[in-house]
Amino acid sequence: MTILVTGATGSVGRLVVDELVALGAPVRALTVNPEKAALPEDVDVVTGYLGRPGTLPAALKGVDAVYLAPLPDTVVEFTELAREAGVGRVVALSGSNADEEEREGSSGAHYLKVERAVEAAGFDWTFLRPGVFANNTLGWADEIRASGTVSSAYPDAAQTPIDLRDIARVAAKVLTESGHTGRKITLSGPESITQAGQVAAIAAALGTEIRFHELTRAEHRQVWLDHGIPGEVADWLLDGFAEATEHPQVPEPGYRELMGEPGTTYQQWAIDNAGAFR
Repeated sequence: MTILVTGATGSVGRLVVDELVALGAPVRALTVNPEKAALPEDVDVVTGYLGRPGTLPAALKGVDAVYLAPLPDTVVEFTELAREAGVGRVVALSGSNADEEEREGSSGAHYLKVERAVEAAGFDWTFLRPGVFANNTLGWADEIRASGTVSSAYPDAAQTPIDLRDIARVAAKVLTESGHTGRKITLSGPESITQAGQVAAIAAALGTEIRFHELTRAEHRQVWLDHGIPGEVADWLLDGFAEATEHPQVPEPGYRELMGEPGTTYQQWAIDNAGAFR
């Protein structure tokens, strides 16, 4: 059973490739630049991109299942070409907010469009719906290296960040075994941890002190605007922090139920990624 991994050099897709290889599954990887991809030797690497549907027929030939990166603009074209190629199973990366009421700035509509197109095409589908990524806090790295500080609003916002490797492990599992068709699997990390707690975990991993400099909401919004983030997206993100302060997020059972063990804690993630902050 050949499995096509789209977005094979993306933050999650690259890890999915590694997990599938570890399971001994035949993998074809779709990437824009095979020479720079540095993918394992036993992976069938093909040139292409979901955003350019004309590159997909060759990549889809002989493929049984697809890990689908979330690109809504061309998802309908992908589903048509995949059906023509005889693909039976699609595991799509979505988001925990795919069902939330549509609102400006939210990524939920982005994920929902992908889900609806895949479902309508009649594949044996599974949707993976992770929440906050632990990797999001890599955005603190420059400030930590420069001044030993993290500046943010809502230090007490408690979320359940998930390690991207855990998403990849789940993707590989549902791609290579039966029994997951028609499931929308919500994923999170195994703990609820505040932003201040995440900073403390990074400090512990580095063996140093990091100061949390609390910003007002308006100050944080302006920082994001200065970095090119649209106002509606900044408002949506800040609303999420405000909600997680008032109502701390609760870990989802999806990873443990599928994998039979708890996922990676933020503390372990910080240890594993300490070099990015050092």
